[in-house]
Amino acid sequence: MFYSSLLLVTGFAFQAAQTQPVSITGPAVATPAPALTPEMRCDIMMARKLYRDAVDCFKAGSATSAVMANKAGIAYHQLADLENAQKQYQRAVKLNPKYAEAINNLGTVYYARKSYRRAISEYRKALQLRPDSAAFLANLGTAYFARKQYALASEAYVQALKLDPEVFERRNTQGTAVQDQNVEERAKYHYYLAKTYSEAGVKDRAIQYIRKSLEEGFKERQRYMKEPAFAILRDDPEFKQIMSTEPKVL
Repeated sequence: MFYSSLLLVTGFAFQAAQTQPVSITGPAVATPAPALTPEMRCDIMMARKLYRDAVDCFKAGSATSAVMANKAGIAYHQLADLENAQKQYQRAVKLNPKYAEAINNLGTVYYARKSYRRAISEYRKALQLRPDSAAFLANLGTAYFARKQYALASEAYVQALKLDPEVFERRNTQGTAVQDQNVEERAKYHYYLAKTYSEAGVKDRAIQYIRKSLEEGFKERQRYMKEPAFAILRDDPEFKQIMSTEPKVL
């Protein structure tokens, strides 16, 4: 069983055009809406979840535009067509070797195929170009988590949370960089998120993920009582209540 879904970060270029008055003393006169670019038209299709149409739209410009190739890859990715997604991401990187988002997205294809070493390699390449990307760090952590390298996963999660306090809470469906939070060990994954939030002093979310981990069958409840990372929660009434009751495993 997998947790969460494909998330996208860093918004698409399209923004709805708005008319605005240009006369101060006379009747308001609306300026004509600017013409939509080909990329904007494709972005509208993505926003409407018309992924097959978006594929055709983005591919029309993908031969010469790294951005269009990357977005074509995302459209394929949303259709779970990993083979064509990979081809488009690779094309984007060939057109622009420093395109961090496309490199990250290529990593998510490898991750989806359980080629975790290759995913980690791509995420690290992306981070060399964009060390300030919380999404890339979250992806790196999740790839380490999949390889059961929990200490490295935790380190990446802590760095990601410092850069973006909302990085694990986003549910975006539009963007140019894929953030993949699919995991098999959901209970343990939520334990590590609880630990990350607790160490950051974010009590409410730490407790939220403690509860989730126990509901999903996390067996090492004593870790919440003994590990220093959770010391900040020990006097919290909600934490005490959770620790004193047997959760209903979902």
